[in-house]
Amino acid sequence: MADSAGLQFVSPYAFEAMQKVDVRRLAALSDPELRLLLPCLVRMALCAPADQSQSWAEDKKLILRLLSGVEAVNSIVALLSVDFHALEQDARKEQQLRHKAGGSNVESILVSQLQHGLTLEFEHSDPLRRLRLTLSELLAIMSKVADSNGEFFLKSSELFESPVYLEEVADVLCILQAELPSLLPIVDVAEALLHVRNGDWFLCLLVANVPDSFNEVCRGLIKNGERQDEESVGGRRRTEALRQLCQMNPSQALNIRAMVVEECHLPGLGVALTLDYKPDTADEAVSPLVSYVSGLLLGTNSKVRTWFSMFIRNGQQRKRESSSVLWQMRRQLLLELVAILPRSRSTHVPNDGDVDDEGGSGYSGLREEHVVKASALLRLYCALMGIAGLRPTDEEAEQLLQLMTSRPPATPAGVRFVSLSFCKLLAFPTLVSTPEQEQLMVMWLSWMIKEEEYFESAAGVSASFGEMLLLVAMYFHSNQLSSIIELVCSTLGMKIAIKPSSLSKMKTIFTQEIFTEQVVTAHAVRVAVTNNLSANITGFLPIHCIYQLLRSRAFTKHKVSIKDWIYRQLCETNTPIHTQLIPLVDVYIISILTPASKANPEATNQPITEQEILSVFQTSSVQGDNSRGGRQRNSITTQLLILYYILSYEENLLASTKQLALMQKKPKSYSAALMDQIPIKYLVTQAQGLQQELGGLHSALLRLLAVNYPHLCLVEDWVCEEEVTGTLPLLRKMMLPSNTCRYTRSQLHQAFQKLPSSSPRLMRILEQLTLLTPGDLIPYSESLTASMALLLEPAVPRRTLQTLNKLWMGLNTVMPRRLWVMTVNALQPSAKLLRQQTYTQNDLMVDPLIVLRCDHRVYRCPPLMDIVLHMLNGYLLASKAYLHSHLKETADFDRQSQTVSNLGVPGQPDTPEVTREELKNALLAAQDSAAVQILLEVCLPTSEEQWLGCNTESLLRGIRDPVPGKTEQRSLLLRAKEGVRDAEPEGGLLSDLREVQCLICCLLHQMFIADPNIAKLVHFQETFMLTPLLITFSSNVSSQWPLLSQKQLMGYPQPLLPLTVSGIPSMHICLDFIPELLAQPQLEKQIFAIQLLSYLCIQYALPKSLSVARLAVSVMGTLLTVLTRAKRFAFFMPTLPCLVAFCQAFPPLYEDVTALLVQVGQVCASDVATKARDIDPLIARLQYLKEKPRDACVEGSTKLALPQRTAEELGGADPDVRICYCVEATFMDIVTSTLHGL
Repeated sequence: MADSAGLQFVSPYAFEAMQKVDVRRLAALSDPELRLLLPCLVRMALCAPADQSQSWAEDKKLILRLLSGVEAVNSIVALLSVDFHALEQDARKEQQLRHKAGGSNVESILVSQLQHGLTLEFEHSDPLRRLRLTLSELLAIMSKVADSNGEFFLKSSELFESPVYLEEVADVLCILQAELPSLLPIVDVAEALLHVRNGDWFLCLLVANVPDSFNEVCRGLIKNGERQDEESVGGRRRTEALRQLCQMNPSQALNIRAMVVEECHLPGLGVALTLDYKPDTADEAVSPLVSYVSGLLLGTNSKVRTWFSMFIRNGQQRKRESSSVLWQMRRQLLLELVAILPRSRSTHVPNDGDVDDEGGSGYSGLREEHVVKASALLRLYCALMGIAGLRPTDEEAEQLLQLMTSRPPATPAGVRFVSLSFCKLLAFPTLVSTPEQEQLMVMWLSWMIKEEEYFESAAGVSASFGEMLLLVAMYFHSNQLSSIIELVCSTLGMKIAIKPSSLSKMKTIFTQEIFTEQVVTAHAVRVAVTNNLSANITGFLPIHCIYQLLRSRAFTKHKVSIKDWIYRQLCETNTPIHTQLIPLVDVYIISILTPASKANPEATNQPITEQEILSVFQTSSVQGDNSRGGRQRNSITTQLLILYYILSYEENLLASTKQLALMQKKPKSYSAALMDQIPIKYLVTQAQGLQQELGGLHSALLRLLAVNYPHLCLVEDWVCEEEVTGTLPLLRKMMLPSNTCRYTRSQLHQAFQKLPSSSPRLMRILEQLTLLTPGDLIPYSESLTASMALLLEPAVPRRTLQTLNKLWMGLNTVMPRRLWVMTVNALQPSAKLLRQQTYTQNDLMVDPLIVLRCDHRVYRCPPLMDIVLHMLNGYLLASKAYLHSHLKETADFDRQSQTVSNLGVPGQPDTPEVTREELKNALLAAQDSAAVQILLEVCLPTSEEQWLGCNTESLLRGIRDPVPGKTEQRSLLLRAKEGVRDAEPEGGLLSDLREVQCLICCLLHQMFIADPNIAKLVHFQETFMLTPLLITFSSNVSSQWPLLSQKQLMGYPQPLLPLTVSGIPSMHICLDFIPELLAQPQLEKQIFAIQLLSYLCIQYALPKSLSVARLAVSVMGTLLTVLTRAKRFAFFMPTLPCLVAFCQAFPPLYEDVTALLVQVGQVCASDVATKARDIDPLIARLQYLKEKPRDACVEGSTKLALPQRTAEELGGADPDVRICYCVEATFMDIVTSTLHGL
């Protein structure tokens, strides 16, 4: 607003005095300054104050004395003497009249019949008419503003333009707003004043006389302002008015600037306020303008960033004007840039002798106190050019290039400045336009390469700009321009659009003049590794360069060995783990296994040797000669990374076997002996507690373990780890005075050797060991496992066995593989111990059933049996993984060699790959089924247990004994037999056998759920077709388990059916394949299927069971018509009692079963009609039961009681006769069970 340039505005001093009502400071004002504030002061002196204090009375007297000498006070007093109530009523009538007329020119009620112009009328009018004139003019402007719909206009009004009467009009304006605030809201008045000449001056006077309204007026003007203020005249006038207000009250300038950013209006005002802002204490690091603009463009608010970027873009489209706020901002930034430039900088390129002269005219260094400011300026110009689209002028580009090619001191800030300058050159290569500038840039890059090591050592930083240079060179060589763009954006800290085509000039310079590929690889190997590499070290490190070189296969191409560098870097790691370490290991493994090209299959990197790997896992006590300077190398991070390398290497080796076989290349796999010496489970357990610091390493290790070492990922182990390492054990250990055990390994060994007399002492030692952590238990592992066989002797307390089991499970969380091998060897039978046969980890993975070749006493020792079952489950899984990897490792190479050997030999068939897979699956299935068979037969009672009455049928008393009388008789017999051994309760419910059976059933349930085919195979398999191991097992323990020596043609002995059905919850899956089992040609399998189904129907009375039971009854009826007499006896004698269970579970089957029984009886009776005279009455009774079953039930079982026959009589009877009696007995059991149910 140049029209108010000659007017005097309210000074900041005067405004502050008015704001604080500092009368003494007001008295010090000059007469022109005081004149601007008279409306407020006169009202203050005449109005009754709310403050009745003595101090205010004194201040009021001073105000009156101050006003007494000013002539203009009288006119203001006269203005205040008007009847403002009547004036307001007339003004509202005029407002209504204007509203009805739609804003058109109507006759004013406030002012009528103007004879002269407004200026002359104002001059000759009394105070009331002056108020009316000004109010009418102001209301007309406000009405027009309301109807303008945001379009700016400039109202020509001689009342507000006459320089003679400006002060009187300002007085009238201030009095009107103060006395009529509801009619004239100050925000609306301020908005109207923007549309008249000298509006900013009137606005400042109005606000100065009402200082409390400053923030309200400013916020209103900003809210109503334009998004881009320099695009229109109205925006520029609004900006200038707000700028004048902030100059009057500079303490609120930053708050007004914050309002501008919050509303995203008037961006030029924010810049102007920043240019006007003069901080009390100058910050030499970064200027307010740089901080403000950087915050807008580099902040997180995308709306603000877009808004200010539009301001920059639109401002460049107009001609360069000195009054433009954008031009003022650019000029100020350029002045700040020139101020920090080193002296005597120019584009003159000195000769070679000048390069080393740091004090030369063209290469004076950047001063240390200017480095931070220079970095901030570089980032700001990058944001202006890359985000806001600023097109630098020739002068700006020249000075920027001079700054970027400056040579800062060797400080961390200097390293940062060089990195930013380098990235700015890559982001905006157009800054280098002339050959002289290009030569200057090349020499500066050469200086960077030369001084990189000095900067890194002098600045004390691990991430220097040398790695960035190397990384960019590698990207250029591999043509990864997108990676260079990502690198530049991440270094600059902003996302800017860089065209890949713009990097062509820089690519030529890097690849042909500075860094050739051979130079890059040779230089990379010589770069020192980063000490204690962790995620806390930011920036671009040597590891980034090596990673990119490995990806581009530069090392193998130029035959440069990188193995030692990678090994040293892995040994120099710490937590939190650096994000580039895992990708580095992955790409290194690929470079080992996959050649760079098919033409040269030997072009691969060397793997880490086994000796180097073992040195990483050395304990601290072994260190000495192998440690470097006494520094411990085997940190947990290093060990986990090496473990990840080995597991990932083996996995990738198996995955690449086909490609490697085609190239006739077979990389060496790490030996099993090496894997046995690595504490895999212990390391993974340690990693579980460091998941936050290890990033994705822990999850990656778990994935590799689940695939390659499934026996180390058992669910039971994870649950046990929670019990061992959970909150309660931790609290218990915290209560201990010391974490060390006061017993030695020799004392533990002696206590074991002196059993059973040393049981109390052994118990104390074991209880003390339970207080140790699993890691602290490792030294005692050999003593605990070697003495396990001693606990099998009689009179060993159960508590001792349970405590040992607890300790074993704790050790299993940290060293499972070694612990399992020691345990298997310790539990061998005494005969084998004499031969000193020792199994290895490989032996147990090849043949997991070795675990069951233990001392037979283990099968009746539940705590040790729990351990054996745990190991068996683990080794079965390990065997699967071992065979899978072995098959995959050898298949492709064997097939390739066979293909090569068969070339030119017609008719030579190739062994199909599917055959090998089928053989593997068959072996695993036989292995699993053999384990299930052995475990099931272990559940059978021994001869001694049979003599003591420990019958497995006691587990299912309510299933197959529905008649109470029979159950009572069996219970009496058991009580009589148990008089021999009081330690075993009734039926063996709390016996060792019962506990072992429960443990075995739990394991079988897990196996059946994991693979239902195992259950099917077990029930279909014949005992004499089992593996040789089972035959060996059976022959070794046949003296203990007599049933094992009997030839069985069914899945397992029939006495085990009550146990398996009730003890294995997943046995219901057998309902799926029982129809298939019934369809087998072997009679024994059909019998076994019906017997199994009878127990399943009782246990699982489901609709599916009903349909299968109906099928079984139908099959029995069909077989009755086709079987010979001998086979009929062999089939129906064991299966007829099963019909009782069918009827008990499903009463709807009663009619079908009755019909079947009568049919069986009739068939048998017809064969022996001439041999047995009592057969006809039997058939009559059966027919009666079929026709009137309800009457038979009502009459009771006494009338249908069968004559009791001795076993000799039945044994010597005809088979058909025996079947007839069995039919009648079955029918009576059905009737009796029905009565018992009622």
